[in-house]
Parts: sequence; C-alpha cells; structure tokens
Amino acid sequence: MSDVTRVALDAMGGDNAPGEIVRGAVMAVQQRKDIEILLTGRENVLKEELLKYTYPKDQIRIVGASEVIETAEPPVKAIRGKKDSSIVVAMKMVKDDEADAFVSAGSTGAVLVGGQVLVGRIKGVERPPLAPLLPTLKGVSLLIDCGANVDARPSHLVQFAKMGSIYMESVMGKKNPTVGIVNIGAEEEKGNALVKETFPLLKACKDINFVGSVEAREIPYGNVDVIVCEAFVGNVILKLYEGVGGALLKKVKQGMMTSLRSKIGALLVKPALKATMKDFDASEHGGAPLLGLKGLVVKTHGSSKAKEVCNSILQCVTFKEQNINEKIKAAIQKEQDSCEKREQSEVK
Repeated sequence: MSDVTRVALDAMGGDNAPGEIVRGAVMAVQQRKDIEILLTGRENVLKEELLKYTYPKDQIRIVGASEVIETAEPPVKAIRGKKDSSIVVAMKMVKDDEADAFVSAGSTGAVLVGGQVLVGRIKGVERPPLAPLLPTLKGVSLLIDCGANVDARPSHLVQFAKMGSIYMESVMGKKNPTVGIVNIGAEEEKGNALVKETFPLLKACKDINFVGSVEAREIPYGNVDVIVCEAFVGNVILKLYEGVGGALLKKVKQGMMTSLRSKIGALLVKPALKATMKDFDASEHGGAPLLGLKGLVVKTHGSSKAKEVCNSILQCVTFKEQNINEKIKAAIQKEQDSCEKREQSEVK
C-alpha cells in the first residue's frame, strides 16, 4: 500500500465550484505531503484557478473532463449519458485503482448512483448508506443513513449499525461505540413498523453495542455514538440540525448588537464563543462517506467552502490508513458465514 493517498476531486461540482473546490485542494496539500489530488474538470478553467496559488506542484494534477453533471439532472441518465463528466471521470479512477478516494460537492443523486454503478458495492452489502458526523456536546456522533436509502429494510439498518460502529471505532477512535435507533420514545414497543421490526434484530446483534432507542432531542447531547435510521428520517434530522444551528447563531449575534452594554459583553465573550462555535461547525469534520463501497466516496455539502473541501480530503487519508473497507468486508463476511451456519443447522 502506497504511503500517498490519491484523491480524485470533482472540481466542477457544488455551488462554489471551481473556485472554493480548488482552494480547498490547495489548502490540503499545503498541510500534508502524503496527499496527491487529481482535479477532474475543464482543464483551462482549472489551470486558471491554480495560477492564483503557491503550492507543491507535484501534489496536484489536472485530469480533463469536458462535461458537468448539474444538480437538477436525473442521476441515472446523467451518469450513463455524460461519460466525460467530472464525476464519472473521477469515479472511474477509483474503480480502476488510479485513485484511493473520490470527493464531490456536486449532485448527491449522481454521486449515489455513480458510487454503486461505477465504484461498486462490497460483496454482501445490501445498501450503501451516507454517514455524516454531527457535532454534539460530547464530541461527534455518526448519523447513518442521511440520504441514500429512503425505503430501507430492517436488514439494511442492521448493516448500517455495523458499518457505522466500525467507522466510529477506527476513524474517530471511539472504543466500543454505542448504537441507538431513532425513535419517538424510549420504549421498545414504540415506533413505526420499520423501527419495531429492526429493534429486536439490533438487540440480538453481538457485533455492536446497541443501547436502544434515541429520540431526536437527545441527539445534540451525544447520548449515542452511532445514530441509526433510514434516509428520509436521517435527512430531516440533518437539515433541521443545520437550520436550527444557523438560526441560533444569527439570533445570538443580533442579541449582542442591541445595545452598548451587549456590544461590550460580546467583545468579552468573543474568544470563548468562537471556540464553542468551532466545535459545532459541521464543516470541521469533512463530508459524509458512502460506506460499503469497494472504494471511498465522500459527499460534501453542495454549499461547501474551501475548509470543508480540505477537511473532506484529509478525512480520506485517515480512512485509507485505518483500512476501513477491509474491516467492513470482514464484518459482512462474518455475518454471511453466521447465516450459512444457522441455515445448515436448521436443515439438519
């Protein structure tokens, strides 16, 4: 395994492309020497952007891609029709082992489809979930799934829990991470049909530290390390989380500017407030990996600025160093072997 992590970066995806994407790439190589970034996109545009910066030239390379997949395009049609798009070109590099990871702030649908069709799933993985880190009072928690599988089955959620536990333990260093399923109450009998059917399966799973239900209001307090749910619920949680955080910050700023006294107070608390807001800044933790694929695919916010792009790239280094894909493969294989043994014993 090479010591250098090669990241294929979709330079044309997102609201702030290519400017903020390129700037994020430059920030990453300025911080670490063990990264090579392969910028995919329109060559003339990217060359012009790179001229604005001083950086190690051997760590950033442009890979030409003449097309761009827009957010509103049907994902399947776009992936199949735009073979020379920045997303498809970058993902093929991961598939062909020319890159270790792929990062994009572009179309979520195209990234999800491309991840499964081009990069491919690990054998035995039923559905790859998107798993962002949420800032909490205790650090961070992993929300899995937040947007990939809106019609998940109980078996999918069990795999999400296992993959999420591996990620939190290996990447985030959380020993024996706790796992909770999103529910409308703490009691086991509560919830919709999916939650009721999944709960006993998670409870019986010996590979994870399942602690029961977690209500939405408990999530910001960091009561569990891995938050399991299907994508519709997860996406609502994620968007509400971001919206409340942004609105609260604006309200605090407005309150500090209402009088001379509050302005003086604001100056006094500014250092402490700045440190606190940094802890709750989701962009500090990079993007959301699409777990369960043969290669690493990371989706960042469409509105990502350079800092989040940079952190998403750095995140790929840890992912590779900790060999997450091999650990997920081993966990899924163990699950399959266990199922086969049960079936054989039932036949006998």
